Amino acid sequence: MATDTPTTATATGGAAAEPSRSGDRRARLNALARDPYALWGAFLLVHVVLWLTALLGSGMPLGDVTLVYLPWAQLAEHGYTFMGVTSPWVYPAVAMVPILIPMLAGSGGYVMAWLAMVTLFDVAAFAVLIRRRRRRSVAAAWWWLAFLLLLGPIAVGRLDAVSVAIVIIALVWLAARPQLASVLLAVATWIKVWPAGVILAIIVAVRRRWLVLGYVLVTSAVITIVAIAFGGLDDVFSFVGQQTGRGLQIEAPISMPWMWAAALHVQGSFLYYDQHLLTFQVMGRNIAAVSAMMTPALAIAVAAVTLIGLRAVLRRAPSALVLPQLMLAIVTALIAFNKVGSPQYIDWLAAPVIIGLLMSGRRFLTPAVLVAVTAGLTQLFYPYLYMELLNLNAWMLAAVTARNVMLFVVLGWAVVALWRTGTRAKRAAATGPRTTAGSTTWPRDDAGEGESEGGASLERGNRAADRVEPTVDELFPNQV
Repeated sequence: MATDTPTTATATGGAAAEPSRSGDRRARLNALARDPYALWGAFLLVHVVLWLTALLGSGMPLGDVTLVYLPWAQLAEHGYTFMGVTSPWVYPAVAMVPILIPMLAGSGGYVMAWLAMVTLFDVAAFAVLIRRRRRRSVAAAWWWLAFLLLLGPIAVGRLDAVSVAIVIIALVWLAARPQLASVLLAVATWIKVWPAGVILAIIVAVRRRWLVLGYVLVTSAVITIVAIAFGGLDDVFSFVGQQTGRGLQIEAPISMPWMWAAALHVQGSFLYYDQHLLTFQVMGRNIAAVSAMMTPALAIAVAAVTLIGLRAVLRRAPSALVLPQLMLAIVTALIAFNKVGSPQYIDWLAAPVIIGLLMSGRRFLTPAVLVAVTAGLTQLFYPYLYMELLNLNAWMLAAVTARNVMLFVVLGWAVVALWRTGTRAKRAAATGPRTTAGSTTWPRDDAGEGESEGGASLERGNRAADRVEPTVDELFPNQV
């Protein structure tokens, strides 16, 4: 018996030491994840990869930069025309600003200057995101880097990258600096239209909606007046008609039946290049009628999602859940029901996922994974194998189809989650407030720290202490 005692003690000690070693490893990993050198080193590595694949990859990853943006910038530089102001354009007028900035390096250095500019926008967004290096913000930062890597060179090779970076900064600053965030969102919308969906989600989900809407409208009015002053009376809103009058681009979800029909050599189904819009589109039976229906269908989809979000708000569901879910649903609907469906549109999804990880934490893990998979599927066919898609290769058609199916999976998750959030809020209201010892208000990350991700102190009265989750009012704690 005496000889058994050391063995038993050793076994017990080893069993106790194993969780300790596991905890130590976890602590070291957490410390490494929050380390600024690790974060910025990963950021640098990811962008080096993006630069190399954009510059050296097949399929012309920077085709829009060299063949579209540069000529537009040269036309403006030589005084011939300023797109969106003195001539009709597919984009809002402020999009010419980031297109013109790389011209500071001259036509010969335009491509490198473009990549540098986009990287600087990403630097600004990344710096704002990780400034306090909290658990949720760090997790969102690592997810964003993985997302960019999965999406590939399109993440730095299109105008959308600039608008996405601006929207990320605006969303992180939304709680502490709503006025500045609103101005940034308005500017981003005048670069690419999609941030209007983000603004719509904010207006529905937050109490200070009139403050946000006011700053957005004032900023938009200033931009419009400036454009008109430079001769843009006829063309400042031309982007609206340019988008509604276009055909079905080959990557759009609605285009898939005709793409497969063309691959199967169905009579009348084929691809063609639109010289005016500079895109590949699909032609087939009844395509004109379907194309005309897509704009109303998009409006109906966005309206339906917005009503579901409004239902949750009216039932006093927590904004930490409603806002990112509604934002993801609206932005995904803008892609899924769009006649264009360009690969770079997937970049838009980064913003709602990041704000979802910040505000809802692990509850947003599922859409974060789904969106990352969607980004990876996008890089499968663009840019490296895009010619195979144009040749109607069955594998590439399958990749595009899978990518488009994933869009509806993401949209479905967001809509169901938003509906359940509203339903649970109604049940909670019927049964009374949930009181839990140690419950905290949003953000629940790093309990004990009295600041939100945007740096604003949260109210902590008896009313807030009775809830596990925040109300809409707490999104802007400084103004409540």
